[in-house]
Amino acid sequence: MGASTHETAPFWLRAALLKEWTPMSTGIGTAARTLALILICALVTVPLWPTIAAAFRPAYPGAPGGPLAGLIATFQNTPALTWLGNSLLVATSTTVVAIVIAAPAAYAISRARGRLISGYSVVLFVVQSLPVIVLVIPLFVLFAGAGLVDSLGGLTLVYIGLAIAVAVWMLTAYIDTIPVRLEESAWLDGCSVLGGFVRIVLPGCWPGIISTAIYCFLLTWNDYLVATVFIKSNSLYTLPIGLQAARTPGLILVIVLPPLLLFGLLHRYFSLGGIAGALSDR
Repeated sequence: MGASTHETAPFWLRAALLKEWTPMSTGIGTAARTLALILICALVTVPLWPTIAAAFRPAYPGAPGGPLAGLIATFQNTPALTWLGNSLLVATSTTVVAIVIAAPAAYAISRARGRLISGYSVVLFVVQSLPVIVLVIPLFVLFAGAGLVDSLGGLTLVYIGLAIAVAVWMLTAYIDTIPVRLEESAWLDGCSVLGGFVRIVLPGCWPGIISTAIYCFLLTWNDYLVATVFIKSNSLYTLPIGLQAARTPGLILVIVLPPLLLFGLLHRYFSLGGIAGALSDR
């Protein structure tokens, strides 16, 4: 009888088929993947490098501050800290309120049935499908009559309304992955519906909550259109409007760094399968 395929195949092919990878080959594969990721990230961020270089470039030769002269001049010549505070206040408030409202709404859509829930789902879908520019003008007229134009509170209300629709759908998708039998077991142990939601559902969809929160934060943080319509006072500018007004490259770093730090702090919470072992047959 002739030799088998495994016996006649080259060594590297047999190693691949039998997964007989040596530590050296594993290390080479990891290094290759790391190098590929570095190259991809470098290519994606190519448009940012000239701006970052300009942010650190001093206004004139010999300016005090060394490599940070350009960034120091940005804070000295513009109210960047005020704009940063405005953006943080609006983005954080929008994220917290949107999550607090969207989580129970998503739970109701995921678990409840009925015409009212179906109608609510359709309304959310329609609102989410509308372009932002279609909503901005009517909201501006409404908020102008209520005295909420040119205020951070009014701007936050607009952002909350825009973020809730998407936040509800995102959280609904995560809650759908949590088996209802987990809640039923909690109910049999004497837990209420609200208790099951707080003790079972919310911990189970924690990665989804973090993902949705980051989406809401970035939606608000990066917005320019809505802020331009509703904010007119220089002291109330958010960073995107301030960048357009000051045209200072250093503000690019001020805009980019907080989201990067936020994701760096929260990325470890993006873990899937947190309830994978809760039911043996799933």
